Amino acid sequence: MVERETMEFDVVIVGAGPAGLATAIRLAQLAREKQQECMICVVEKGSEVGAHILSGAVFETTALDELLPNWQELGAPVTTKVTSDEIYWFNNDSKATAIPHFAAPKTFHNTDNYIVSMGNVCRWLAEQAENLGVEIFPGFSAHSLIIEDDTVKGIITGDMGLDSNGNEKDGFMPGMELRAKYTVFAEGCRGHLGKQLTNQFALDQDASPQHYGLGFKEIWQIDPANHKQGTVVHGTGWPLSGDTNGGAFMYHSENNQVVVGLIVDLNYSNPHLSPFDEFQRMKHHPIFKDVLAGGERIAYGARAIAKGGLHSLPKMHFPGGLLVGCDAGTLNFAKIKGNHTAMKSGMIAAEVIFNALTNEQQHTDLVDYSEAFKQSWAYKELYQSRNFGPVMHKLGKFLGGAYNTLDQNIFAGALPFTFKDNIPDHATLVDKNQASVIDYPKPDGQLSFDKLSSVFLSNTNHEESQPCHLKLKNSAIPIDVNLVKFDEPAQRYCPAGVYEIQQIAGKDEFVINAQNCVHCKTCDIKDPSQNITWVTPEGAGGPNYPNM
Repeated sequence: MVERETMEFDVVIVGAGPAGLATAIRLAQLAREKQQECMICVVEKGSEVGAHILSGAVFETTALDELLPNWQELGAPVTTKVTSDEIYWFNNDSKATAIPHFAAPKTFHNTDNYIVSMGNVCRWLAEQAENLGVEIFPGFSAHSLIIEDDTVKGIITGDMGLDSNGNEKDGFMPGMELRAKYTVFAEGCRGHLGKQLTNQFALDQDASPQHYGLGFKEIWQIDPANHKQGTVVHGTGWPLSGDTNGGAFMYHSENNQVVVGLIVDLNYSNPHLSPFDEFQRMKHHPIFKDVLAGGERIAYGARAIAKGGLHSLPKMHFPGGLLVGCDAGTLNFAKIKGNHTAMKSGMIAAEVIFNALTNEQQHTDLVDYSEAFKQSWAYKELYQSRNFGPVMHKLGKFLGGAYNTLDQNIFAGALPFTFKDNIPDHATLVDKNQASVIDYPKPDGQLSFDKLSSVFLSNTNHEESQPCHLKLKNSAIPIDVNLVKFDEPAQRYCPAGVYEIQQIAGKDEFVINAQNCVHCKTCDIKDPSQNITWVTPEGAGGPNYPNM
């Protein structure tokens, strides 16, 4: 058995995203107010705080206003106020119909919100946390759980310096045991420890399956003549067709930059669909093309989004810890925003934990969290938008969109109907022979690009010769089942070209290019056989997003 160093803390937080950092800051604030010592540690698998953060992002400051009311004085990178909202229905590849404000759900209105880089916001939040005495360890992945007596007692960080067969290389460093009175899991969407905890403690037994979208984002430096700082554009329709839902966005940020992206719901049925190619095709629509033409693409990334909402929320507490933010699925899809609700869930977690520590409790099941969350504005938001996603899945884009506009604008989410979607996203693909093959245009290298040149812009890197972090339960399934039935969709749903079918010695082989992985988790979600498990690679591996 590997000997491991042990460090002990009051609270260990997994993930330095908005939820994890808000938890840390609020805990440290309470400790300072009550003059109590509280040892808080945040572990972050990215090479630095913000390296793995990818978000739209139009940011609502509700939670930040509560957490750090003087955030402007403190120099928060939240400066580009939204000046106008444009919403479109994309009829086809050349035509779009502007949707007037009254005909769109008011949750899409962005008055008083800001266009931000959440990566930079998280870097700033980390500074605020450290100023309050929080210890933050970037480049350390939380690899496994410490569970003793059916209680979470902390985490073990990933070993460093193993070769592809799991043997120790020169300079091998075993992971550390980080033990805590309470552990908070804030890993973001489809966190791999969050997934284990959900199974271990049956946290989702009373919930609908979680639903996901795959979000793409690029940053472009554009011609100043095309730049309208503060403009927010949203749209749906083309290029997504049939039962494939999702939406496009373009935000004019500062310094003549725009962010452009597409979210594709992962409950689509056509195994031939490639979300990446849909996004590349989308940029040729005049609404985007006229802005991007002559510009330069400077960043690319992709990340899954938990969008099931209230019906898919698991129980967020268990003996010894809490799930917060997108690890639980607190995003409000009706607003296409989750940063403010993630932060709020973390702040509530901090208050509940601090109360337990004050009463000299440790490793207990913090059942109070459930009620405290229910009493918050974050819960109220999720309740008001509970039907938003399921109704789109049930009634389609037009009728579902009309229902949502009526429900949100007239009844504030109070129509007395409940729509649920109990089919998991991995179970929606039809047989390859029942779906039409999609002929995607070749990228032109000006507006549209291939996967590999895109991954290059994500600054993705994994240490050569480390164990593959994409685990197959059964190595025969990709060829014997998925290829036969679905033409192995991993080749297309992965936004980074990780999975390929290659002819080797006259036989089809499933090849995993784990080096390319941008940690989006789509494979873990969409694989129709649920044969792929994403685990954390060696710390600091993955994308290095500068300002996503």
